[in-house]
Amino acid sequence: MKFKALFSFLNNELSIIEQELEKTAVSEYPLIKEANLELLQAGGKRIRPAFVLLSSMFGDFDIHKVKHVAVALETIHMASLVHDDVIDDAQLRRGKPTVKSKWDNRIAMYTGDYLLARSLEVMTNVKDPLAHKILSNAIVEVCLGEIEQIKDKYDVDQSFRTYLKRIKRKTALLIAVSCQLGALSAGAPEEIHRKLYWFGYYVGMSFQITDDILDFTATEKELGKPVGGDLLQGNITLPVLYAREIPGFKSRLESISIHTKQEEMKPILDVIQNSGVIDKSVTVSDMYLQKAFDILETLPKNKARSTLYSIAKYIGKRKF
Repeated sequence: MKFKALFSFLNNELSIIEQELEKTAVSEYPLIKEANLELLQAGGKRIRPAFVLLSSMFGDFDIHKVKHVAVALETIHMASLVHDDVIDDAQLRRGKPTVKSKWDNRIAMYTGDYLLARSLEVMTNVKDPLAHKILSNAIVEVCLGEIEQIKDKYDVDQSFRTYLKRIKRKTALLIAVSCQLGALSAGAPEEIHRKLYWFGYYVGMSFQITDDILDFTATEKELGKPVGGDLLQGNITLPVLYAREIPGFKSRLESISIHTKQEEMKPILDVIQNSGVIDKSVTVSDMYLQKAFDILETLPKNKARSTLYSIAKYIGKRKF
């Protein structure tokens, strides 16, 4: 089953959000308009809007209130991708040229900044001060996560704790606040929106660990970028942290640098793919996923809860 089929009953609401995303991202300035339209047309799972909508169903659901939160969070996510591609010098995103590769780093940085500013403008439609505090704190943490990723590039001595803290900031937090702000904007009780935050956090951790696993196990066609691309760019992920414990392998990891070519990566990728470190990483992902399921069991039974369960299960078990 395809991801979006899991919440197909929300197709009308998601169409509204897609229209609002285009209004938000598109500028009168031709270059920004072209860059942002390409980002939108490249698609994506729209995980954050889906979580916003579903979480809002634990309160008084109103698409015309909730849409502002969904659009703001997806736009922030889009901005972070544009900035990420500059940091990683990435040429492809979802199989298509990145903004930085089609234009240059300067255009990409200001395109990302534009999207971030527009997201905050959209969020002004939400009048609850707590929602703005939650979102602003999340943006601060995301920025810290990006800085940490730059600092930790090619550092094979970093701890597991450093890695987990980084993916919390880079990925899990935006998913967590998508769930929390969806419920909060629909007037759900504090107990509910706080539980949904933790559900989103655990799902987000599992999602990023699975992403890091797929960087080694999926195909280039499925990934839309070279296999092992994260490691080649110096991003040390969970499978790599486990692989460094293989006798004699750490020195091979330390040989990877900005000058390493894709073809030189094959022997290293072969070890990571066939040494059992992938299974170890899956176990950690599953641990976070189970924590998410445990949170769901404490929430009121409704269609949103069963759909959140299906989405979480899909995220943890997806193949690309």
